[in-house]
Order: sequence, then structure tokens, then C-alpha cells
Amino acid sequence: IHVKPILSDRCFACHGNDKAKQKAELRLDIAENAYAALTESPGKYAIVPKNLGKSEVFHRLISEDAEIVMPPPTSNLVLTNYEKAVLIKWIEQGAEYKPHWAFIKPQKSPLPAVKNTTWIKNPIDNFVLKALENKNWKPAEQADKEILLRRVTLDLTGLPPTLEAIDNFIADNSPDAYEKVVNELLNSSHYGERMATDWMDVARYSDTYGYQVDRYRDMSPWRDWVIQSFNDNRPYNEFLTWQLAGDLLPDANLEQILATGFNRNHKITQEGGVIDEEYRVEYVLDRANTTSKALLGLTMECAQCHDHKYDPISQKEYYSFYGFFNQVDEKGLIGYDEIPEPHITITPKEIEEALSFVNMPDSIEMAKPMVMRDNKTDRKTYILNRGAYDAPTDEVQLAAPEMVAPFEGKYQKNRLGLTEWLFSEENSLTARVAVNRMWQQIFGVGIVASSADFGNQGALPSHPELLDWLAITFREEGWDMKKMMRRLVLSNTYQQTSKTNDKLLEMDPDNKYLARNSRDKLTAEMIRDNALAVSGLLVNKIGGPSVKPYQPEGLWAETTSGQGLTKYIMDSGESQYRRSLYTFWKRTVPPPSMMTFDAASRDLCSVKRQKT
Repeated sequence: IHVKPILSDRCFACHGNDKAKQKAELRLDIAENAYAALTESPGKYAIVPKNLGKSEVFHRLISEDAEIVMPPPTSNLVLTNYEKAVLIKWIEQGAEYKPHWAFIKPQKSPLPAVKNTTWIKNPIDNFVLKALENKNWKPAEQADKEILLRRVTLDLTGLPPTLEAIDNFIADNSPDAYEKVVNELLNSSHYGERMATDWMDVARYSDTYGYQVDRYRDMSPWRDWVIQSFNDNRPYNEFLTWQLAGDLLPDANLEQILATGFNRNHKITQEGGVIDEEYRVEYVLDRANTTSKALLGLTMECAQCHDHKYDPISQKEYYSFYGFFNQVDEKGLIGYDEIPEPHITITPKEIEEALSFVNMPDSIEMAKPMVMRDNKTDRKTYILNRGAYDAPTDEVQLAAPEMVAPFEGKYQKNRLGLTEWLFSEENSLTARVAVNRMWQQIFGVGIVASSADFGNQGALPSHPELLDWLAITFREEGWDMKKMMRRLVLSNTYQQTSKTNDKLLEMDPDNKYLARNSRDKLTAEMIRDNALAVSGLLVNKIGGPSVKPYQPEGLWAETTSGQGLTKYIMDSGESQYRRSLYTFWKRTVPPPSMMTFDAASRDLCSVKRQKT
């Protein structure tokens, strides 16, 4: 826990998994190599467990000679005295190597025993309170009812509570008053909109193709499906299986095929002169990178050009994963008025018969959202030298990273087989990554703060046993998202006040140990929607095509060529006051009201917004 982050951050760039960057043929990421004789210094060893004198690493750590010291001054990396002491102590204790925590299957430990049993509302509190009691800290008091109601209503619906809801909650002194509110919020149609808002970042949803021309496309029926799926509490494994491989399910229906729009939300170019195959490869790369980040919390894109420097992912493994998304017969360059294939056509007939959740105004005769279809199964997949589309080398077969879970010989080699691998009990990451992102949504920061990176360069979990307990429970309960969200907000940990004191702020400025509730700003969407709601202007209408509310004049014209969407024509009437989830999203000029408050640009998959 203490050693691996230091080695990863200071050493693995030159002595890690990437063969092309290895110095002196030395790897410090695996024991066998670290203990072996040094190739360039026969008779010497990088690490001799329990023997500092014979360990070259020790001598390099403490040297003051610029030619010898490690990390070298030219790397601009420095070890603190504490970090040197940790590595020295580790060697003295035997220099034991263990797999990275995230690649070990989660284990469900018993609930920790605590002294203050009266504070416990559900198992989350056992883990949090135990960590606090180990430090002789006490949790904060419960937040005032008005504050708690506002907090949970915003977290579960993205909207503020109504005055009527506030009055009713304050007047309700029954023991289950708060629980009743939570149940109402989870059953509200606005819950699906709140959850879908975050998923739009993950899925890089946009109303335009991106790149310079950046013309209009309509993927709103897919967004309607996402909202409905959250409201229907579709199990997480099914929610993702349909999005990744709905078209490959036996006798796939139109709804399952529509769901695969998830992996067609990427940018697509319409610019004349580009090389078709180059951009087709870009789209496949995007799908592979989105899936690995969103579901596995891995930076697999780092292995596109060479073996991953920090995690045990080779370039061969990357392209074996890429191959799952390489069977679509699609163009890299499309015409200005062309709807990219494959796509489906949705008319009022399809809505009436199979897609009742799609909100299509009478003014629109049909929509043609893009979907996935493996209609190019004869296409082979190759490792691309330095990631270049025109430099194929060795052919690879479809496979998933074995360090996460075994794949070969257990699953069919297509996207449906990939989803079975993702949700298998042997997979060490999928459930952890999912519950961590739900925790991030409710508490502001994930148990693993680096929610996009569970690898060696990522943060260590603040409460590892809690993370594993939640992950296994999520799977055991049938991947029930509403049940998990309910558990999070009903915990006493969540209901604490955010008030604190100078001493606690000094000891735990980032609230890592959750001795209070963290203060957090509203998201960009919540800021605007809150203003609309409290002024009585908000239009509570679910789904449908995107709308164009007010934005300053001239923004599109200043940044768009004459062939794209150059003039922003503002909507009138109720379309001005729809929720921000439905605001028209032009990739090259995203809504300024969203970007001002740190929304993601949606050029790529994003699982965590920056905070300024």
C-alpha cells in the first residue's frame, strides 16, 4: 500500500512495464526482475531482500552523486526523505511484492465492531465509524432537516425541494420521515434525469458530430432510453450489456439495438481531405477507451502506442481489447447530409409498437440514431506500430486483460462475450468502479478519489474494506442501482452536517475520513435548473430532442466555418425553460452556461468533472 505508489510514480517510467522505455533492462514492477542480476552490472542486484548493502537501489537512493542517484536529476523527479525511508524499510523487511490491490478479487469482510452502536443506521456507518474511532475522532451531528432535504433532493433528482416538500418534511416527526422522502425521490421521474446527466459525460453525448464542420445529428432517442432505464431501475449489468452488445443478444429487439447508441456517440468527421481509414480507426480507439475507462477504471489508452508504463497492460492486450469494437462496417469520413451507418429509423410506428419512452414531437417525422452492428466480421485486428492507422504489425485475437479476470477459453469472442466477462464474479474491477462512481455522485469524492484510474498511478481507496463490501453487495443484490443509492443516502455518514472546526480541518482538510459531510458546489446543470425551479419557470417535461435556450449572440459564428452550424437560433416558449440535460450540445462550442461551471466538453469519455 505504501511502497507501490512511490515506485509507480518515481520509477516505473524507466523501469516499468513498457519495454521500449526500460533503462538498463531493469524492471522494478515485478519481483523476478527486481531480484535478478543486473544486465549492465554483472554480480550486482537491484534489490536483495533484507540486505541493504547488496541492494543497488538503496545505494542509488541515498547517493548525492548526480551520475548515480535515482531518480536522476534529468527526470525532474525527487524522492522525499520519508519516501526514501519507506523504500529502505521495505527492503529491510524483505521487499515483498504483491499484486496491485485493484487486480485482486474483492473480499467481503465482516462488518467492523464499533463502540458507538447507536450511531449506526446501516453497514456503511460501521466502516466509517470504525476508522474514526481508530483515530479517536467523533462523527458530526446530523444536519438540520431543511439542509438535509435540500441535499438529498439535489443529489437524487438534481432539483431543489419545493416549498411544500420542505413544510411537509419539517412537520413530519415520525421516525421514518426521512426514509419516506428518499423513497419518493427515487420513484420520481426526475431521478432518471439526474442519473442520466452524469451518464451523458461518460457516454460523451452530443448533438453534433464534432471536428470543424460539426453539423447536427440526433441521438436523443438513445438519451430517452437512458432516462427511462434509470427510472425503471434496470439492473446495472443489463443496462451496460444492452449498451455494449444489445444488438448481439438472441433475437435482439429494437430497444436493445437502440441502447447500443452508447458506443456511437463519439466524434465523426465530415471534413473533406481527411483519410477515411485514419478516422475509422479513431472511432474504434474511442470505443475501446470509453469502455475501459467507464467500466474498468483503467487508462488502457496509454497502451495504444507502446506497452503501458505503469500498469501490466501490453500493446498486444490493448489491441486485443480494441478488436471487440473493430467489426462495425462504418466510414471514417461521412458526407454533409449523411447519417452514418449503421443506424436505425424511428417513426411514430416504432414508438407506438416498441419504443414508447421515446419523446418525438409531431414536427419530427423520423429520427435516425446510430447503433452498433457487427457487419464486418471478416476484418482482422492488428497491433498498430506507435498507434498509427497505416502501420499494422502482428495480428491479434479478441481478448480482455487477464490481470482483471481470465477470458481466454471462457467467453465468446465478441462484444456479448466481453460483457459476460465484465460482469463475472472473477472480474476484480467492474463492481468496484460502479459503486465508487455512485459514491462519488453522493459524497463528492469517490472512495478511490481517482475514479478514472484504478491502476498503479491511481489513488488508494480511503476505505478499502468498505469499497469491497459495497462492490460484492451490489453484485449479490442483482446490480440494483436504486437500492445502492438508497443505502448511501440513508447512512448516518451521509446525514451528517458539513459544519466543522479548525482542528478537524487541519487534521483532515479533504474530509477523507468522513467525520462530517463535505461541502460541495452544485454542478453546472444544477445551478441553472435551481434558478429555473425557484423562479417557477422550469418546464417538467421528460425527454425529447435537445433545445436551445438563451446564450450570448455570435458564439457559433465566431468559431465555425461556413459549412457547419454557424447561427444559434434560440428556441421560444417552454423550450427556453427545459432542464439543462436537454440543452443543445455543440461539441466545438459547448453551452457557455455549462462550461463556465466545469461541465465536461464531451469530446471524450469523462467520469469525473474538474472542480474550480
